[in-house]
Amino acid sequence: MKKHNSLAFILLGLAIISCDGSKKDGENLFSINSDNLKVQYQPQESLSLTLKNPENKVLDSVIYYINDKKIGSVKGNEKLDFAFADQKLGYQNIKALAYYEGENAETTYRVELVSDIQPKLLNYTIVNTYPHDLKAYTQGLEFHNGILIESTGNGAGNGTGLRGKSSLRKTDYKTGTVSKIVELPDHVFGEGCTVLNNKVYQITWQNNEGYVYNADTFEKEKTFKYFKNMEGWGLTNDGKNLLMSDGSEKIYFVDPVDFKEVDYINVYTAGTKIKAVNEMEWIDGKIYANIYTMDAVAIINPKNGAVEAVINLSDLKTKVTQHPDIDVLNGIAYNPKTKTIFVTGKNWDKMFEIKVSE
Repeated sequence: MKKHNSLAFILLGLAIISCDGSKKDGENLFSINSDNLKVQYQPQESLSLTLKNPENKVLDSVIYYINDKKIGSVKGNEKLDFAFADQKLGYQNIKALAYYEGENAETTYRVELVSDIQPKLLNYTIVNTYPHDLKAYTQGLEFHNGILIESTGNGAGNGTGLRGKSSLRKTDYKTGTVSKIVELPDHVFGEGCTVLNNKVYQITWQNNEGYVYNADTFEKEKTFKYFKNMEGWGLTNDGKNLLMSDGSEKIYFVDPVDFKEVDYINVYTAGTKIKAVNEMEWIDGKIYANIYTMDAVAIINPKNGAVEAVINLSDLKTKVTQHPDIDVLNGIAYNPKTKTIFVTGKNWDKMFEIKVSE
């Protein structure tokens, strides 16, 4: 588990992790000219692509691709300039398809596109403190028509035996009273949840499936499979698509009808990839996300994955009852009626209503 003081170095982007460009084996005739290429680029930069041609083959043309998308072609071995402005952050897998003397050959290279934003550290004030079920191993938290909907996992129970069934529940946030609960089978570990078009979507950790419920009755209407073999962590929505995390730096945009991947982003703070993106909430066009093992919330640009700001909430854990099963901060819910954010943690006995400011 990372220490809280690592927050400033990681989420605020002061730690830079570099990754060298790399080539695939078997590239004999041509290679992408890396003499003037860098390991990392920022979105405002561009690169210039040419091939090394040590055997002086007669090149007819070269087609270039980045992440399997064609970015342009040139005659002979002319230079191709490419601007990164509209690219997703993350690795840029460059491929060149060279046509020469009636033949063709492929060569590859890789650079990394990182964020050019130094995240701001935001302040917060506690507006109210409410009771929260000590046995709730919180995985997802969201308001729907003034009622708090929460998804829980069956926590480790390593001290006082708090292990319980995973669940989906409706709660009166002011009193902590649970008015409706659906418990999942013992072999299912519940993860994030979100509400879209009066449907509650709940995902699972390692079962590779999720569930759709009627938001009013909690009657299960559908079980769906993930679009690939992956873990389920956090879940939110942008009003159109589901946004799903899997414990890596990726956030996937998923069609709520056929549950296929629509798009994805990679989360970066300055030059560092941020993994373990966990519970998420969509607030005013931004993604607010817990980063697992860090008692902090990252505010992410959904267009490119850049962390724009950080809220350090590490002191909240000191305000809840300390016990052997207490775990990390996890759970973000925005209440549109109060325009405030509600946060809690796994097996915390309190939930905090906060306002955020610069």
